[in-house]
Amino acid sequence: MIGVIADDFTGATDVAVAFHAGGLGTAIFFDDVDETPGPAAEVLVVGLKIRTEDPSVAVAKSLQAVRRLKSLGATRFYFKYCSTFDSRPDGNIGPVADALAHDLGAGSVVFVPGSPSHGRTQYRGHLFVDGLLLSESHMRNHPLTPMTDSNIPRVLARQTQRPVSLVPIETVWSGATEIRAARESLPDDSYTVLDALEDSDLANIAAAVVDDVLVTGGADLAGHLARLVRPGRATTPADQDLVGIVPTAGLSGSCSKRTLEQIAEAAAAGPTYRLDILASQNPAELAAGALGWYDRLPSRGSAPLIYSSLPPTDLQIVQRALGAERAAHLLETAMREIATGLVERGVRRIIVAGGETSGAVVSALGVRAGLLGEEAAPGVPWIYSRGQTPVALLLKSGNFGDSGFFRRLLAAQSTGPSW
Repeated sequence: MIGVIADDFTGATDVAVAFHAGGLGTAIFFDDVDETPGPAAEVLVVGLKIRTEDPSVAVAKSLQAVRRLKSLGATRFYFKYCSTFDSRPDGNIGPVADALAHDLGAGSVVFVPGSPSHGRTQYRGHLFVDGLLLSESHMRNHPLTPMTDSNIPRVLARQTQRPVSLVPIETVWSGATEIRAARESLPDDSYTVLDALEDSDLANIAAAVVDDVLVTGGADLAGHLARLVRPGRATTPADQDLVGIVPTAGLSGSCSKRTLEQIAEAAAAGPTYRLDILASQNPAELAAGALGWYDRLPSRGSAPLIYSSLPPTDLQIVQRALGAERAAHLLETAMREIATGLVERGVRRIIVAGGETSGAVVSALGVRAGLLGEEAAPGVPWIYSRGQTPVALLLKSGNFGDSGFFRRLLAAQSTGPSW
């Protein structure tokens, strides 16, 4: 069994669907594994909301999760972080990896953030996003985890006392044997960052690390590991849609460039509502305003979208006025109340953009585990909560999906009776 720890909930769904598509029975949990998984589960994914936590809190939650996974039979482990390698400025990825490596007795550990299917590539240690250096991409202006350094070995070295080395792309191209030889020449406790430009590079890396007790990286590498663990197995089918056409709503807190494009398209096609945190710093008041607007919508039309997302210039104004952490906390609290209010009004399908917003919504609704459905976009599967009245959740990393993501999905759910 493979135990997986993801540093946010959107990352958990992304890596879960990668293992699932690779042919391994995959179960997904949020915050903790609080029930015994079924016998078909070969991969247990635990989504944690730790990317922006204090490193000491992130470490404690990660160790609790890995020990629970060990108790359930996991013998190999995967630490999934965002393919843009972002966390708090003082770093969560290094401290969590240190703690996991120590607990698992792992020596050399690889770091492979590159996910070419999502436009994340690494060359000579520098991470690129859709062809732009990470430090020149939209991630430079992320409200909570800004990335102003594209050199991943340098970023990681600031977060750990372990030696950090780079395996360049030429070695990766040479194949698994050369990758293993390069790692063996390094100190036993090395952290090794590996370049990757194409899917075939990840296949080489996976062949070199498949027997490691601890691997860290983005979701694309996980799919290659799955195919090596169970070679030749047909892709497992996605679970059927468990809710059908039901009242639906979208919620967005992501300020990524792609999400802003998606909101603009949705606003041109259907009802949208923006939370104005400068007008009110009372989360209950913000939530009441959004829910009141929802209650007044006509009974037909595209499903509605409620958002707090802002372009960089407007976001800077808010952060200067309220502080980045306070503004984020207020909006997450409001989104929690909105999500709860929507479900109380009969909404059974919620499309969420943003890792922090997804964590707030899932926690507010008390969803502790889910069944994987089909992908609405690469790396964005439907998750169905368990119980007699399941809720369908689509948890989208801010940068995922095409520009028509919200417009298309909200229009597809246009016959719900409660709005």
